[in-house]
This record gives sequence, structure tokens and C-alpha cells, in this order.
Amino acid sequence: MTSTESATSGKRIAPRTSPETAGDVDEARDVLAGHVAEETGAAPAEQRQGWRRVAIDTRPLRHPAYRRMFIGSATSFFGSQFTAVAVPVQMYALTGSNGWVGVLGVAGLVPLLVFALWGGALADLLDRRKLLLVSSAVMWTVTLALAVQSFLRVDSPVLLLILVALQSGAVAVSMPTRSAIISRIVPAGEIAQANTLNFTMSNAAMVAGPLVAGVIIANADISWAYVVDALSFTAAMWAALRLPALPPAKERQARTSGLADVVFGLRYLATTPVLMLSFAVDIAAMVLAMPRALFPATADDYFGGKGAIGWLYAAIAIGSVAAGVTSGWVARVRKQGAALICAVVVWGIAVAAAGLAHHLWLAVLLLGIGGAADLVSAVYRQTMLQTYAPDELRGRMQGVFTAVVAGGPRLGDLRAGLTADKWGTTFSWVGGGIAASIVAVLLGIAFPALRRYRVSR
Repeated sequence: MTSTESATSGKRIAPRTSPETAGDVDEARDVLAGHVAEETGAAPAEQRQGWRRVAIDTRPLRHPAYRRMFIGSATSFFGSQFTAVAVPVQMYALTGSNGWVGVLGVAGLVPLLVFALWGGALADLLDRRKLLLVSSAVMWTVTLALAVQSFLRVDSPVLLLILVALQSGAVAVSMPTRSAIISRIVPAGEIAQANTLNFTMSNAAMVAGPLVAGVIIANADISWAYVVDALSFTAAMWAALRLPALPPAKERQARTSGLADVVFGLRYLATTPVLMLSFAVDIAAMVLAMPRALFPATADDYFGGKGAIGWLYAAIAIGSVAAGVTSGWVARVRKQGAALICAVVVWGIAVAAAGLAHHLWLAVLLLGIGGAADLVSAVYRQTMLQTYAPDELRGRMQGVFTAVVAGGPRLGDLRAGLTADKWGTTFSWVGGGIAASIVAVLLGIAFPALRRYRVSR
């Protein structure tokens, strides 16, 4: 790894670690974490005893700003799952095509890639609280538009694609901003725990949201699913309003955000193979193995129609929640790179097995196992990013993270939908899971930087 010249300040930003200890949290952050633990009486992860060594670590919730963000995010994310289910169900009802459902992923992908990178640069330039408020307001407006088109029976697949694209652009700004805020409102020693809480919360919403949405869609007008999503944004806006001011670093305040800032962020990423490889493994997992574009057709063809749709959309999240509430061990794992690769392999195998299931309960169980592996993968990828990059780059790095995390599944939707239309649902589903596991193993063998990544005690 080499140092990279900062396009934002003229300084040189050195990698956070030496090659021999890649991934170690720097000494100052360790000191801060220990100081906070001493003042609050909280024990480090290694010193937790009994059931607390396994149970999820909730210490970040004692910080008021993080606690409000957690509550607001939990409520709004629950509501967003109604739209996440309603849009593909509405598209499949209008077109009867897996391919059209897959194209929804493409509609969201382009604005996601563009605005995630730009939004990440803005998060390094502007007050992150204000940026979060603006992007959330745009998301709320688009959700209202989805409700209106549904109530008015516009029945236009093209309009659905346009609205999905607009919403994706707003999400692409909101996600890196929200993630970059975490390292400013919790101490360094609790970043992994805060990420685990966030991912567990979001997956809990992905369990409850699709199940309730499935009941609404099966028994009432699909328009009400969009209405619930719009109402849930009230909590997210409240949480953002209550955040303290989060201005950028002083050296960033006088600059404008442009292509140079985005390019610099990408250049920095190119000098950090650990982060690059963590993104590559996740892209393989999501593009090759994400089966959600096949859920509407699978529910209709194999599992009795709309009553099963909620369970399929919730299944992955059920496993993630189970892993989250028993995640006390996560912060104690030092070989996080190897653990990340193993988690992706398990994800692919579990998804492939679910594609062969002939009973709904078995498909849900296997997808749940995949979801548990995905939670572990997500926590390690996010923690690596937040502890590896300096604060003045975290917004841009979170932008790349958002493009990968949210863009990968959208490409996966396209792959799954088009492959299913040509070769069938089972081939698309099972083949993708097997391919993801193989690619993860090959990346781990060919590029040892990620496999060797570990954190210090």
C-alpha cells in the first residue's frame, strides 16, 4: 500500500495501518475506546461474561444521538419494506414477466451509482445532518407519488421505473450520509457494535415489514402499502432534526464538491486492497446469488400465491435477525477477512439449496441461514470501512459502500429475472448461489490481502 495525495487539502493521507498489521485500529482510537469504557463502566467485548458474550451488544444505545437515529431508522425502514414488496408485486401484476421485475433493478442502479458517489462526496463537504434531512424529504415525496399512481390506477410500468429511479437517487445520498454519521456520534471502540445493531434492526424491519405488507397486498388495495411507507418517514425526519450539527472537517469547508473529489475517493480505494476485495466479494454474492426478483413468480407457481410472498421477502431477514441477536461474538473475531469470505460462501450455498426446496417452510429456513451469513458479512465489511479510512474520506467511502451494497442486489435482480425468463426459475436461483460461493473462494485464494486481514486485540 502506498500513500495517496489528498485532492481536498494538498496533504498526503497515509493508510491507516502497515502491511504487516493491515486492519488494526490505530492507537488513538483504542485509547479513546478505553477511556469511554472506563467512564461509562462498560466492559470491552473481550471482558463480557456469560450470556453477554453471545447476546447482542447494546452499549451504543446509551448515546442519545445514536439512540434517536436508531429509533427513527427502525421505524422508517419498517415502512420502506412495504414499498420494497409492493413495487415488484405491482410490476409483475401489470406485465406478468420476471424480466420486467428484473428491469426494476436497472432503473434503480444508474442513479444509485451516480448519486452514491456524489452523495458520499457531499457528506464530506456539507453538514451531514442537513444533507440527511434533504435526502429523506425527497424519498418521502417519491413514496407519496407511488401511492398516488396506485390509487389512480395509472397502470404504467414505465412510470414505476421512473419513480424507482428517483427514489434510488435519494436513497443513494441518504445511505452514505447516515453511515458516515455513525463514527461521529459513537466512540471508536463501539463502531462494530453500532453497525451490528443497525444491521439487526434493519433486518428485523425486513422481517416484519414484508410479512405485514403481504397481508395488506393479499387482502386490501396495494396502494395502502405505499401509504404506510410514507407515514413511517415521520420518525426518520424527527431523528434527523434532533441530531447535533455535523459540519465537515475544517480543511473541507472552503471547497466545493465535484468530480475531483469523487475521483480522489476512488483513487484512495484503489490503494487499499482490503477494502477493494471486501467490495468485490459482496458484489459477487449479490449479483450472482440474490433471488428476490424470482419471489413473485415462485410464490405464484410453487407456494400458493400472494399469501407466500411476504414470507419469501422476509426469509433472508429472519436469519439476519437471529444472527444479530446472538452476535456478541462478532467483535471478538480477529481474522475478519477470512470470516467475511466464509460468510459469503455459506450465503451462496444456502441460497442454492433454497432454490431446490419444494415446501415454503424449508425455503424460508434455508434463506434464513443465508441471511444469517449475510449479516456477518455486512458487519465486517462496514466495520473495516469505518475503521480503515480517515474521517475526511468516510463520506466518499460510504458512497462506494452504498453503490456496492444497494447496487449489487439490483444487478442481481436483473440477472435473476433475465436468466429465469430464458432458462427457468430453478436454474437461475440455484446456479446463481453456487456461482457466488465459487467466486468467493477463488477471490480469497487469488488475492490473499483480504484473507489475511485481521484486527489487533
